[in-house]
Amino acid sequence: MRILIVSNRKNKAVVDMLFQVSAYFASQGIDYATLDVSDLPDSAYVYEAAGKDVAERYGDACDLIVTLGGDGTIIHTARLATLLDAPILGVNMGHLGFLANTIEDGAIPLIADALAGELQAVRRMNLRIRVECFGDEDACADSLGESLEGTSAGSSTEPREFFAFNEIAIARGALGHIVDFDFSISGDKIASMRGDGIIVATATGSTAYALSAGGPLLGPSHRGMVVVPLAPHTLNSRAIVAEHHDVVEVSFEEGSHSASEVSLFVDGDALSFGQPIRSVVVEVGEQPTTLLTCNRESFYKQVSRTFFDHK
Repeated sequence: MRILIVSNRKNKAVVDMLFQVSAYFASQGIDYATLDVSDLPDSAYVYEAAGKDVAERYGDACDLIVTLGGDGTIIHTARLATLLDAPILGVNMGHLGFLANTIEDGAIPLIADALAGELQAVRRMNLRIRVECFGDEDACADSLGESLEGTSAGSSTEPREFFAFNEIAIARGALGHIVDFDFSISGDKIASMRGDGIIVATATGSTAYALSAGGPLLGPSHRGMVVVPLAPHTLNSRAIVAEHHDVVEVSFEEGSHSASEVSLFVDGDALSFGQPIRSVVVEVGEQPTTLLTCNRESFYKQVSRTFFDHK
């Protein structure tokens, strides 16, 4: 068995817990490796050839990923978990803890239960996103930062594809102009809209940015998406809950300031492109993300306590 520990080492308590967990694995003769959340691959690596380098490093031998941090650590680890086809055991050392397990007696008993197969495996849907730009194909290249090897994610002559665990937000850019766009679901045009943009989220992401924008809360087992306009300049806008098989497309008019200035954020990370955006196509990913949970508190109990202030 081989376990990967992903930790947010900016948190001093996490650093202390990392030493404890590492010592536990060593005492049990379990092979493990550690990785800081800042060194995780970006969202493009899941669907690009470069991601194979990451998978080959851990893949065949990685049976479990333990995260030490908050929900944000899990969200960013989900990219790696998809590449490695490994479940995530989240140990909550952050604030909200919607995804991570709350520890009352320390992390070691929780980890021991996971190794014994006594925790519940929950499958969460994620998103596969394709972004196409106007102009020459070879100009549609992004600048997504550094990979695990410290090299650029590179460019592509094809539309770029990205992974999201929570959501993609398509929003007004730095100049603050209202965004004009069309959006459709499964080939049927829903509307031509003006506003701050639009969010496409998973059920997991329905408790995040989409909720703040007025979207509904979805049960975690919902397999579809939620589409939420951002501050639409109309009185006729509604959030839409899409099915698992649906495809959401957001498109822009060629030559418009919206196509040139619109900003894209995947799970909070900004993407940048060398050409105006033609379209963003979003669908549910083929491989769900698996979380291990001790199930001490139901999702709806968490919702009641967190959003309705009911103790």
